[in-house]
Amino acid sequence: MLSDRECEQLALEVVEYMNNEKFNEVNDLLKEKHPYNLSVIFQSLPEKYRAPFLEHLEDSMIASIMKKLSTMQQMEALGKIGPEKANKILTLLDGDILAHLLKVYPDAHLKRYLSGLGTEQSAFIQKKLGYPDGTAGRLMSNQYIALQESLNVEEAILKARELAFYSESLHYIYLLNENKQLTGIIAYRDLVIAAQDEKLKDIMNRQMICVSALTKRAELARLLQRYDLSALPVLDEESRLIGVIKFEDIVKVLIHEASEDYGKFSTASKEIDFQTKPLTATLRRLPWLVALLFIGLVSGSIIAKFEGTLEQVVALAFFMPLIAGMTGNTGTQSLAVVVRGLAEQEVGLKKAAKLLLREAWAGVLIGIICGLSIAVIAYIWQGNIYLGIVVGGSLLLTLIIGTLAGTIIPLLLYKFGIDPAVASGPLITTINDIFSLFIYFSIASFFLDKLV
Repeated sequence: MLSDRECEQLALEVVEYMNNEKFNEVNDLLKEKHPYNLSVIFQSLPEKYRAPFLEHLEDSMIASIMKKLSTMQQMEALGKIGPEKANKILTLLDGDILAHLLKVYPDAHLKRYLSGLGTEQSAFIQKKLGYPDGTAGRLMSNQYIALQESLNVEEAILKARELAFYSESLHYIYLLNENKQLTGIIAYRDLVIAAQDEKLKDIMNRQMICVSALTKRAELARLLQRYDLSALPVLDEESRLIGVIKFEDIVKVLIHEASEDYGKFSTASKEIDFQTKPLTATLRRLPWLVALLFIGLVSGSIIAKFEGTLEQVVALAFFMPLIAGMTGNTGTQSLAVVVRGLAEQEVGLKKAAKLLLREAWAGVLIGIICGLSIAVIAYIWQGNIYLGIVVGGSLLLTLIIGTLAGTIIPLLLYKFGIDPAVASGPLITTINDIFSLFIYFSIASFFLDKLV
């Protein structure tokens, strides 16, 4: 493995070779390099060199680069090499990468690229694209070995050797009956140590964990973790094997999803990375920030409304950032708990009510502890018990409201079919700022004659 710095040095050598039209030397230089390193080298090249670089690079190395690029970068790379070479590259990619890439193409482009694939691969990709995002059907692979259960061990080993090139793993072999229904599995290790004349149906394992094509991603992750599986067979309505999901595929999806959710929490686009240009990054972030800016103006109007209260009791200004900040913090904590829970399991009315009650009690307990603490501090600082009551009582109420807001908003979004991660930290914080300041100054106005 090479470091990113070493990859950047290799990119400079590539540029030098290309300037001298030594394209064979470029291929020799990059042979046997890891796909990740190849992708770093490609991304380190100046823009004007990328198209000729791909044009003269071997197809297998282009396919390796494609595996490590984002979807947008993959589309840009395919656009640089033209449709004829792009079709060749697509035939070298895994089915899951192809499906993820081709789903963003317009129908005209999709038909053109699919026509360049083999009939079986094209049919499998189209079937995958027909399933909803986040389901087993969209994540499954067709690179596995399936044999007839009627074969004996010797025949099965010979057949497995023939098919090994088309499979990503030989860990499990899937056994089918004459109707192509999955009846059992056998580990390749168990196969090679069995007597050669034994029938597969007599030694196969019939206890299997299978899923349907519409099984949700969260359930797949739970099954793989719970039963220590390396793969999950996917069946259709008639128990026929249509694909296999590998453990590493689920891990990739969960990492990608976590990255997207983190971007949503911070109101930054999931499509922004280290290579994104400043103007593009600005345009992708700006809509959220402008929306939050106008929502934040409400906080300013609340302060303006209670300007007289603030002028008479200047000490109130000292606690404003604390009240608003603590409310936003507790709201964001609840939001993180709820979104993580929603990603791991289905939440019905009963679970939602239980979660809401739990968070409400947590808000009350947190509010009491923090409210009493700040009340004592305010009293000691100013020697006014009513200032302590105002600050402590406000913090108690706003922490309860902040906790409930951080729980209710993502649950409501989830109920209406909207990704709850869009109820991001900054949005919750801005909304809680409005409520916290209104409560704070309302209580302060009520006790105004005691504070002056």
